Amino acid sequence: MNSGFTTEFEALVEKFSELLTGDASPEMVEKIKVWAIYNHIHKSMPALASHWNQSHPEGKAEIRKLFEEVRDLNLKLKAQPSDSKES
Repeated sequence: MNSGFTTEFEALVEKFSELLTGDASPEMVEKIKVWAIYNHIHKSMPALASHWNQSHPEGKAEIRKLFEEVRDLNLKLKAQPSDSKES
């Protein structure tokens, strides 16, 4: 892939991570990539996600933990007063 595109796309994912969770650290960006890909697979091919969950119970637990973390961070971010978000 074009390195310019890769850089621009990484910036997009970083901004998405920041807007979704309030955190754009490299670790959170990687978590958001996993979260987004699994979310897409779960919605577009539920049988595949179900099969993977049954075959990889430890992975299913990690995905569940990740989804809860993203949800909690997003709810916390939404609960902040709007003036503190601009800082």
